[in-house]
Amino acid sequence: MKELSLNILDVAENSVKAGATLTQILIVEQGDLLTLTFKDDGCGMSEEVVRAVIDPFYTTRTTRKVGLGVPLLKLAAEQTGGNLTVQSKTAEEHPDSHGTEVTATFYKNHLDFTPLGDVISSITTLIQGHPDTDFLFSHKTENGEVMLDTRELRQVLGDVPLDTYDVIKWIEDYLKEQYAEI
Repeated sequence: MKELSLNILDVAENSVKAGATLTQILIVEQGDLLTLTFKDDGCGMSEEVVRAVIDPFYTTRTTRKVGLGVPLLKLAAEQTGGNLTVQSKTAEEHPDSHGTEVTATFYKNHLDFTPLGDVISSITTLIQGHPDTDFLFSHKTENGEVMLDTRELRQVLGDVPLDTYDVIKWIEDYLKEQYAEI
């Protein structure tokens, strides 16, 4: 993928498909290191599936035989000297603390570092496409933090759906304003 923001969209979609009610997308930039973490409270994966999930020929999809989201993220991280880890707990074995955490680290000063890209579009697309799922987005840099929590928006908006045009436009503008400050 040409931008990490597309990986963000792809991996977060996996969380939604796993039944997550909350997906956290956390970006931390510190010096030359960028860490991208996804945490969800979805159904989780068995140890066997966790081992297989980085295999580009493994997928739970029935419409095609290849799953490339996590393997491409892993490749992008490793090309910079970074890595990718996947930890997961199944709902069957851990009914009160199930879910998955995917963490990818990148060295931004490496020639093969994939640019972050249009994160705002990825986040707004996720919210618009899954208005009943909650997302916590945080991007911390040495200059400040950009943050959005749809649970807070729901408290303010009441019955107004998150996927209405005005709400999505406000989310986009709100994120742009925060990025302009850091």
